[in-house]
Amino acid sequence: MCREWLKSMTNKIPISVFVIAFNEADRIVDTIASVRDWVDEIIVIDSGSSDATVKVSEENGARIMYNQWPGYGLQKRFGEDQCRNDWILNLDADEVVSPALKAEIQAISNTNNDLIPAWKIRIVEILPGRAKPVLFAHQVNAIRLYNRKFGRYSDSTVHDTVRMNSGEVRQMLSIIEHRSSRGIAHTLDKINRYSTMQAENLINGKGISFPILRLVTEFPLSFLKAYFLRCYFVAGLQGFSSAMVYAFSRFVRIAKYLELTGKK
Repeated sequence: MCREWLKSMTNKIPISVFVIAFNEADRIVDTIASVRDWVDEIIVIDSGSSDATVKVSEENGARIMYNQWPGYGLQKRFGEDQCRNDWILNLDADEVVSPALKAEIQAISNTNNDLIPAWKIRIVEILPGRAKPVLFAHQVNAIRLYNRKFGRYSDSTVHDTVRMNSGEVRQMLSIIEHRSSRGIAHTLDKINRYSTMQAENLINGKGISFPILRLVTEFPLSFLKAYFLRCYFVAGLQGFSSAMVYAFSRFVRIAKYLELTGKK
């Protein structure tokens, strides 16, 4: 990102933000609002929402594109292709750019960073009903701000990862706030859909070694991972419930894999 990014008349940075969405009317307004006043372009890639996602996105300044759902990576590659700027900031519809991250991106836009084509950003989970992350909240560190001349999203139907062809990748200090769950019912519905895709992806890939053993051990080991390594224990009963739900999500993908492969 270089000094030419700053537009003297609008004071917006020529970054394109794209968001993939499906029935996100209750959350996507916050996503758009977190970038609307300082980026050049916001695009929402809708895959057929039946709620007011399209309406509220347009009302809040986003350009809407429809694309039938092809899978996560492929949908994000479609989003990249719709952007008019080479510099892209990708957000999901349940994510918000924190004020500190906004300031950090604006600050680096004033320096000559042409040799830094990608930036990793920590995406930090905020549990339902909370305004900020708990201590040691689970987070994923991923490339979200990048120049598409040097890297693109992979074409995986399950995973959405930016693969860089060349250039240095640096780390942002500030965070994206991630409110992935509306509550347990929403999370279970999401698990049911996503675990089917995961199971199919395992079949199309290398499969699973010792699947029966994995079926038995996946739930308890995943619970321990979530509760202690992801530090859900600091969130009290909500953290315990979240760890149990995470463990179920890991278990059910193995169960579906066995079901689809006919193993009994």
